[in-house]
Amino acid sequence: METGIARHGSPEALESRLHRGTNQSGMRDHNERLVLSLVRQHGSLAKSDIARMTGLSAQTVSVIMRELEEDKLLVRQAPLRGKIGQPSIPMALNPEGAFFIGLKIGRRSAELVLIDFLGNVRAMLQHSYRYPAPRETVEFVTAGIKTMRGELTPAQDKRIAGLGIAMPFELWNWADTAGAPRDVMDEWRHRDIRADIQAQCEFPVYLQNDATSA
Repeated sequence: METGIARHGSPEALESRLHRGTNQSGMRDHNERLVLSLVRQHGSLAKSDIARMTGLSAQTVSVIMRELEEDKLLVRQAPLRGKIGQPSIPMALNPEGAFFIGLKIGRRSAELVLIDFLGNVRAMLQHSYRYPAPRETVEFVTAGIKTMRGELTPAQDKRIAGLGIAMPFELWNWADTAGAPRDVMDEWRHRDIRADIQAQCEFPVYLQNDATSA
């Protein structure tokens, strides 16, 4: 069976803003993202709540919830007992269902952050510099990833879903602003920082300028 983090991919996919479900078999991923998004918004939800909110059949919701639980993306909460019928069992996001690493490259420093599936910061590293240099940045990230992964259990390490890079658009034009040598800053024009970092890890690496990621 595919793992949940493999199916859902990037944080953007996990947070896809979907509103209505579908019972078509080809839309399994769509429905799973929808369920995860709703559970994240509400903290915890029972199957009946999700069926009502999405318009999906009770059977479809039951299958989705079971698969997400097997993928360790959802965990059961204490049963809620009503006056009649069987108690409902709310499901919540599993904090350790997936981990993500974020890298922000700024004018005077770079930050590397490890967050869990709930968005809680598990670890943070910062590197200050006079100006950003590609080689120095890759060295910081490589060492930082190794440090962060060394603090995770083997099970947690396997659930790192990806690394996202936020950096200024056309950073090489910042030479005067950053007070940096033009030849050093011009390296950013010709160097694929995403590919350099991707070569250091087996999980996917994503890149976008920091105005977009904000």
